[in-house]
Amino acid sequence: MRKLFGTDGVRGTANTHPITAEMALRIGAAVGRYFRRDQSGAHRVVIGKDTRLSGYMLENALTAGLTSTGMNVLLLGPVPTPAVGLMTRSMRADLGVMISASHNPADDNGIKFFGPDGYKLSDQAELEIERLIEEGVKPAQAQNIGRARRVDDARFRYGERVKSSLSRDLRLDGLKVVVDCANGAAHRTAPEVLWELGADVIPVGIAPNGKNINLHCGSTKPQLAAETVVAHGADVGICLDGDADRVVMVDENGQVADGDQLMALLATSWAKADRLEGGALVATVMSNLGLERHLAAQGLRLERTAVGDRYVAERMREGGFNLGGEQSGHIVMSDFATTGDGLMAGLHFLAEMVHSGRKASELSVQFETVPQLLKNVRYGEGQTPLESSNVKAAIADAEARLNGQGRLLIRKSGTEPLIRVMAECEDDILLTQVVDGIVAEVEAVAG
Repeated sequence: MRKLFGTDGVRGTANTHPITAEMALRIGAAVGRYFRRDQSGAHRVVIGKDTRLSGYMLENALTAGLTSTGMNVLLLGPVPTPAVGLMTRSMRADLGVMISASHNPADDNGIKFFGPDGYKLSDQAELEIERLIEEGVKPAQAQNIGRARRVDDARFRYGERVKSSLSRDLRLDGLKVVVDCANGAAHRTAPEVLWELGADVIPVGIAPNGKNINLHCGSTKPQLAAETVVAHGADVGICLDGDADRVVMVDENGQVADGDQLMALLATSWAKADRLEGGALVATVMSNLGLERHLAAQGLRLERTAVGDRYVAERMREGGFNLGGEQSGHIVMSDFATTGDGLMAGLHFLAEMVHSGRKASELSVQFETVPQLLKNVRYGEGQTPLESSNVKAAIADAEARLNGQGRLLIRKSGTEPLIRVMAECEDDILLTQVVDGIVAEVEAVAG
């Protein structure tokens, strides 16, 4: 069992274990040793970050740890997470590092890793890195210490890659687009790319100050974008999160569409164009049952994985699929990217609008959702509420009541100390009863 790594790297409150400068130094040294194949000086690592204040601290500490093992560090500055996956592979680096807590508040931060192929690390690799962190690693000899330098054009390289995922003749002339950058990593890139493609761009969430990332904006709080779309009479809104690896869409009426609806649109369109590899979409256990039914009606499959876009990407690689994602808005298009890319997915929604001549509201509701209720319960350090006999009994009772009528999913968050209780059922009363019953028992244990 991994102790340090969660669903997506190492994450926590800045300046509190494990997101401290000391720990980042140790993590940098361990991951540097893991990826350094020999004693030559040709080893590279790229480091990107979002706009959190603590990013400076972690960037410097990671750089110190990595260079101490002989890794040469290329600092990309604030860039979206998918840019790190791209640059790791295109710059022939041994390792990519993204400093971000994604959609979490500004006081949190995290460290996630990409292998030389641009994909996130496997559970097995993370376990080995944890072992190296615990044991400590021997530093390189003085003459083999690595260097660090900044890469000034990372944002430009990423923007060009995102545009290249679209047909060369696509233009967004005449489209008025609101883009909410969550005061995060895409605050310059996203508006620039949309403008270059010809859109009339109305940007919000583009004034990061180190403390306002995801604050009342972005994919988890799309109200600002929805209000802006309506106020400006825009055609569509794109809401990114702090590191721009997720997206939700807003139609011209201010209605929000999640990742499930976007995946349904792309899967349907790609299948019609004979572009959907394997006749399937890969999504997680959190995706709505309505999505599965929608695909089945077209003769397509839904392949489910554990929560986390890296598990989606792993299944896509194993099965030869080229489209996947999460309800939360991670959309993985493996023909063009190695991880979830919010800006790229948003652009492909706009491309569907252009090609079909239809409004966002006509494209953003692809299927009728099955009622879904998700509640989170916070627990304290050292607590294990899912091991309680009362909680287990409540879960068993809920499963029996939902049998044949819906489904239940109980899991620990991989990024926060939360128990997530989710159920789907077309009977709203039953849905509320089963979720609230489990939540009450978990809360009793968690105190």
